[in-house]
Amino acid sequence: MKKLVFILTIATFAFYTQTTEAQKSKDIVDIAASMDDFSTLVAAVKAADLVDALKGEGPLTVFAPNNAAFDKLPKGTVATLLKPENKGALTSILTYHVLAGKYTAADIVKSIKANGGGFMAKTLQGEAIYGELSGGNVILTDSKGNKSKVIIADVMASNGVIHAIENVVMPKK
Repeated sequence: MKKLVFILTIATFAFYTQTTEAQKSKDIVDIAASMDDFSTLVAAVKAADLVDALKGEGPLTVFAPNNAAFDKLPKGTVATLLKPENKGALTSILTYHVLAGKYTAADIVKSIKANGGGFMAKTLQGEAIYGELSGGNVILTDSKGNKSKVIIADVMASNGVIHAIENVVMPKK
């Protein structure tokens, strides 16, 4: 039974990390919109009027929280952020998940190792996010000290790369 679970886990990981040529021709927004597990993120990107920015030439690296990540936020947070009067806060949160430039998992791991076990990267929002390795996984630490693991890496898009994360990371502002 353990062997079957292991094989299914590996097969699932391979399915989600394998970038097809069709995906490479789609931009970041198109790929996220084509995946059911990112419907909350896509709704937030639309509410913040960031679709054009994320469909732009790039390159960009997006740490994309899945629906389960948004579900972990306190009840009512997502609904509140999606309201037009909270567009500024939503934009700040979403752009905190984006880096200018295309950084694959290998690039991130190389940076972590080259910088003594961790690295700081400036997000499009303006604040830095910290990355480190733990148990072979890339872990992000936000400005408030919250952590999020990269759970799917290297989904290549025509204008950058997407890494799915298990928690929403938050800026201080």
